[in-house]
Amino acid sequence: MLSILATIGVAVAGAAVAILPMTASNAAEACTTAYSGSAVYTSGQRASHSGRNWTAKWWTQGETPSTAGTGVWADNGACGGGTTNPPATCNHPNWVAGQFYPAGSIVRYTNGQYYRATNENPGYDPVISTWYWSPYTCTGGGTTNPPTNPGSFPVTEAQFNQMFPNRIAFYSYAGLIDAVKKYPAFTTTGSDTVKKQEAAAFLANINHESGGLVYVEEINQANWPLYCDRSQPYGCPAGQSAYHGRGPIQLSWNFNYKAAGDALGIDLLNNPDRVKNESSIAYQTAVWYWMTQRGPGTMTPHDAIVNGRGFGETIRSINGSLECNGGNPAQVQSRVDAYHRFTGILGVSPGGNLYC
Repeated sequence: MLSILATIGVAVAGAAVAILPMTASNAAEACTTAYSGSAVYTSGQRASHSGRNWTAKWWTQGETPSTAGTGVWADNGACGGGTTNPPATCNHPNWVAGQFYPAGSIVRYTNGQYYRATNENPGYDPVISTWYWSPYTCTGGGTTNPPTNPGSFPVTEAQFNQMFPNRIAFYSYAGLIDAVKKYPAFTTTGSDTVKKQEAAAFLANINHESGGLVYVEEINQANWPLYCDRSQPYGCPAGQSAYHGRGPIQLSWNFNYKAAGDALGIDLLNNPDRVKNESSIAYQTAVWYWMTQRGPGTMTPHDAIVNGRGFGETIRSINGSLECNGGNPAQVQSRVDAYHRFTGILGVSPGGNLYC
């Protein structure tokens, strides 16, 4: 491959009705820190908006708390009082590639935006992974522009629907757009041709893995118990058969659920079914793999496209050990055929090196 009752007391017949004072048990919860459109919220983080507290179900930024939209926010009910913290002042150093940053470090990136190290790292690029860095809002210098507008995704909803005429409702275009915001470099790197080639390559691969965005879980249930690597120190807390393929890229194995969840700020090791139950999370796991994992290849699928290595190299990074070098030419051809079709819809050349 988610009420608040006011207690009143009524006197005996003929007496006046008295409203009892609110107690700690029935008073509205204090409002937590006010929602900020430029802040990043991960699973479990809270914000207040329009007199109500809200909890983020997964990574989000720029999605105003409500019960509409992608459903990223859970409504915790009305709130009152509380305090709101003003944004911090910007006086942070420029990011330096290769320099060690402990957790909590704040840097100014080359795009003028600020980022906070959510986990220590040896100078990784702040726009690559939400596991190591999160956008940081501050005032008093620099800019706080939000990351790349999701409208820059080079596939319209009409084109998406043309590519996937049989897709199920779970694989919504809105869920995809919500997911791509997690990795600002995804389909925004290089020329317009490269951006469209990357979008087509990504969609062609998830088309193959999910049967045209039809299947959310691995079809062959006999394989489900095979994806638990007990040698990992965290084991398989959700069960022996809990880590089978789910989502558009068919995320499999307990270590991949652990790594993807850590990167996305979601506990997928203990709750792998979120990949089959929540559209944005399903897509997020696919984008996470595309942007950060090499698989059996030598580079990420993202790097394969933006560095001119071609569509064939993305196949190698996703399932090269089984399909490439003559392993399963029919499967490779299926991916290439979809890539040709999608680049045609986007009006862009497929480029070279299509096979692996």
